[in-house]
Amino acid sequence: MYIEDISPFVFEIGPLAVRWYGLMFAISFIVGFYYLRKNGMEKGFNEDTIFTLFVIVVVSLMVGARAVFVLTNWSYFIENPDLIIRIDQGGLAFHGGLLGGLLSSWLYCRIKKLNWWTLADLSVPGVAAGYALVRIANIFNQEILGREAVMFFFERHPAQIYGSLIGISLLLLHNYLARRGRPNPGYLFWSFVLGYTLLRGLIEETFRLNPLPVWGYVNEVWGVGFFTTVHLFTPPIIVLCLFMLWKVNRNQSAT
Repeated sequence: MYIEDISPFVFEIGPLAVRWYGLMFAISFIVGFYYLRKNGMEKGFNEDTIFTLFVIVVVSLMVGARAVFVLTNWSYFIENPDLIIRIDQGGLAFHGGLLGGLLSSWLYCRIKKLNWWTLADLSVPGVAAGYALVRIANIFNQEILGREAVMFFFERHPAQIYGSLIGISLLLLHNYLARRGRPNPGYLFWSFVLGYTLLRGLIEETFRLNPLPVWGYVNEVWGVGFFTTVHLFTPPIIVLCLFMLWKVNRNQSAT
């Protein structure tokens, strides 16, 4: 979705400027922490431990997301090194953030001897809500634009809206699976990763005007293009998710 002259700021008062991008991130962090704290304490986790873990994950998530985005757009940032740390202007790779959060949380839980799988499940609502909100913020930053499409009533695919709907769908899926029974630790998390990988690869990535290379097919009439780097990584991630879900279910049946 492209809207001319849209402002990336919620408001500006002198030197104080609040961007939609930062606001959506703040809301998603608040939602994620509230859910993690509330349900984590119900499962017996210490409040201080939850807070420390949350801070570690947020920092590593931001670092990982920015690092991957910069590396995949290195030719631009090598000429503009002063913009590398300007995350307030957008430019965070979800896969990088997910990887950074996973590694840091796993290491922390291993050191503290905590059940990482349970905490990973509790992180899903915050991550899904965050993805939906940040994609809305992308509209105000005029990034994650969709491909132009001649055959539709819109000029280009509203890729940001597609992404936001993916986040909402994953949140609804999580709520459905969580209420269906008592899934084994790890089931909700890997179901989320599987659902995200499928929807991102099939929908958002296909209709998005992608800065990453496209090898194969581009149809300017329908506004589709593949394969991108994300497309190529989608099948192995799906296989990994299916394997982990099988492992989780096997552990449940063995108990």
